[in-house]
Amino acid sequence: MSTTIQGGAGQGLRRDILTTLLPGFAGPVAPEWLLGLLAEGLGGVCVFGSNVVSPAQLAGLTAELRAANPLAVVAIDEEGGDVTRLFFERGAPYPGNAVLGRIDDVELTRAVGRAVGEALVAVGCTMTFAPDADINSNAQNPVIGVRSFGAEPGLVARHTAAWVEGVQSAGIDASAKHFPGHGDTATDSHLALPVVDLPLEALHERELAPFRAAIEAGTRSIMTSHILLPQLDAEHPATLSPRILHGLLRGELGYEGVIVSDALDMAGASGGRGIPEAAVLALAAGCDLLCIGTDNTGEQMEGIAQAIADAVASGRLAAERVADAAARVRALAADARPSGRPVASAAAPGTMPLELPEGLADRVAASFHVAPGALDRLCATGSVGTIVRVETVANIAVGGVPWGPFALAAVPDAARPAPDWLTDAAEVVLDAATPLADPAALAGPVVVIGKDLHRHAFAVDAIDRLRAARADVVTVDMGWPSEDLAYADLATFGASRGVAATFAELVQDALTAAAEVS
Repeated sequence: MSTTIQGGAGQGLRRDILTTLLPGFAGPVAPEWLLGLLAEGLGGVCVFGSNVVSPAQLAGLTAELRAANPLAVVAIDEEGGDVTRLFFERGAPYPGNAVLGRIDDVELTRAVGRAVGEALVAVGCTMTFAPDADINSNAQNPVIGVRSFGAEPGLVARHTAAWVEGVQSAGIDASAKHFPGHGDTATDSHLALPVVDLPLEALHERELAPFRAAIEAGTRSIMTSHILLPQLDAEHPATLSPRILHGLLRGELGYEGVIVSDALDMAGASGGRGIPEAAVLALAAGCDLLCIGTDNTGEQMEGIAQAIADAVASGRLAAERVADAAARVRALAADARPSGRPVASAAAPGTMPLELPEGLADRVAASFHVAPGALDRLCATGSVGTIVRVETVANIAVGGVPWGPFALAAVPDAARPAPDWLTDAAEVVLDAATPLADPAALAGPVVVIGKDLHRHAFAVDAIDRLRAARADVVTVDMGWPSEDLAYADLATFGASRGVAATFAELVQDALTAAAEVS
């Protein structure tokens, strides 16, 4: 597929424009429009959960993409925790950032980053949009939470650097995100435009510390955020702001690598202006590689390419800026280092190479917050009577990944099966439209399991009613709990499959120990 780029620009400009674009697509098979644009120089592709069926299938898909354009970036959102694309159907086996931050062993974080990198090399990816370098300083944050290493700048900085070093040591390019920091927000930029009303001095003291560490660690790319920082730029979100990208990131922080935009289909970037205009502004601001979204089309990509060409023709966007961005992307892709590691032929993503550190489960379990008496209440009768499963709307970054111990039952794994306490207990599903009926009628003990429980009024109400009606209630928060831990008798700080299996085993061991004593 080809378009007529107006304004006298030739195919050199078209190729440069295409090189700055990174679309996604639906399904496990690369569409013809995508392969055609790759052959013309399209910068690459972002892989999502819908594109993944098995390691072998994904390896074949990425090989096809790279055959169409050997300099294509093959990117993926694999954060090694709640946000996973590689393990979208079952949940990731790794501890997420919040757990690693609580353990606070940079060598472990580096090892987990490398393990993620090795899994991605095995399926032919070249870049992961990770680590999340945001400082989760706001417990009401609906989109970062456990994706962050923590709330303290020094801790987040050292683990960001370690994760970058780990994943890049495996040959996968890191992309620290979301510059200049999405942690101090209570709004999801997928849905609206968050505001961080801080002066530059405060940003240097807190939000920017992890990004300085990532730059020092050699991160190959940095991803922007669609947040408004009115004390730096009152008009444009960071992705579209020359002051923030060119002045702050390139100038003050001295970053020379590739700047990647967060997805331009998010409301924080394209709301009220559309994706083509957001693409023009992002390039002008200093972005080099533009994530477009998930289920893109050839017609849409041609419209974006034409909008950029028109902006060049009108003088709104310098052709030199487009050429510079394209050159940075090509240099990044040219240095990609696929290792040729054999790919597992089994159908499940969990069978690919997973070289996790020894003793990891014990260290993850030790990172949990367990309130005094919580396990005693849970084990009082030797079994769990009822599990109240609190279902909330997953943010778009996480998507529909199976979470918590429920993933163990939904997608069984012989190596770490769902324990009896989980499969034998009665289950009640609670959501915003389904209130808890009669708390006193539930078989006990009652275990309430959810994520970010304090942020959801219906969950808080149900827990308050349960606690008022009975004494055998244990609340388990697998997200980022409130600072006072009021609704987290047990907090895991993550809901990935690996964390969930450790939590399930912890409960099973406590029940077994209680039964032996009795």
